[in-house]
Amino acid sequence: MPTNDLNSLLKEANSVVKRLSFEESMNLINNSETVIIDVREESEVYNLGIIKNAIHIPRGLLEFKLIPGSINNPVKIDDKTNILVYCAGGYRSALAAKTLIDIGFVNVYNLGGFDEWIESGGEIQPNV
Repeated sequence: MPTNDLNSLLKEANSVVKRLSFEESMNLINNSETVIIDVREESEVYNLGIIKNAIHIPRGLLEFKLIPGSINNPVKIDDKTNILVYCAGGYRSALAAKTLIDIGFVNVYNLGGFDEWIESGGEIQPNV
């Protein structure tokens, strides 16, 4: 994919999906029904761990694992659930979050990057 196409996709995703600060993310996590989704590759999760209480669904599998209203979702997500998506640097999570919006989820946010989370004092856990 040419760089200009990727830049266009990222620009569109960032115009649709709000990128949350660490404080905004913590506010949602602590005060509302929230699901955190890690869209990194399996090896990244295995080697580095995962944000505490997050679930891992690689970006390429989102549309297959999460379907609005499906009883087969790995977590019970409804219209009131806030979905926070993250990756290593915030780019894949922007694209993944836009995909979730495109398939019908409403409260979807880009949490950003894993390293940012750690640097801000966010808790992580080993991949379980």
